[in-house]
Amino acid sequence: MKKLMHYCLAVCFVFALYLPANAQVRKLPAAVTEAFRTKYPMALNVEWRDRLSGFTASFDLDEVHYEAKFNNKGLWQSTENKITEDELPDAVKDGFQKSKYAADWTLDEAYKIQIPGEKIQYRLQVEKNDIQKKNLLYSSEGRLISDKITL
Repeated sequence: MKKLMHYCLAVCFVFALYLPANAQVRKLPAAVTEAFRTKYPMALNVEWRDRLSGFTASFDLDEVHYEAKFNNKGLWQSTENKITEDELPDAVKDGFQKSKYAADWTLDEAYKIQIPGEKIQYRLQVEKNDIQKKNLLYSSEGRLISDKITL
C-alpha cells in the first residue's frame, strides 16, 4: 500500500511538471490571428508560441519554414527564415569578412529577417568554440548593427 501511495505521488508530480510546460499561458488574441491570416493567407502547419511580450507563429510557406513575430495587439514585428551562406547578399558576406569576427569565428547559421518598412536584415550565428557564440545582426548593405552573446 505504501508503494502504491509513493507511485501515485510520483505520477502526480510528473504531471504537475509536464502540463504547465505545454500549456499556453494565455489565449491567443483574435487581432493576432487576423493579422497573421492577412499577412500570410497561404501559410501551412501554423503553430503558435506565447512569448509574453507577443506571439510567434512558426509556419511553412512555399516549402520554406518561417517564424513571424506579432505584438500583443496584432502588429507584425518581423519574419525570419533560415538561409544558406550562399544565399547571403555579397554586401553581408563582405561585411562579415571585414569584421573582427572573420579571423577566429566560423559561420554556423544564417537567417534572413524581414522587418516593417520593407527592410531586410541578416542574423549570422557565429562561434569561436563550443562556449563562445554570438548573433551578429547585419543590414542588407553589410553594416554590422549589433553583436550579442548567445547560448
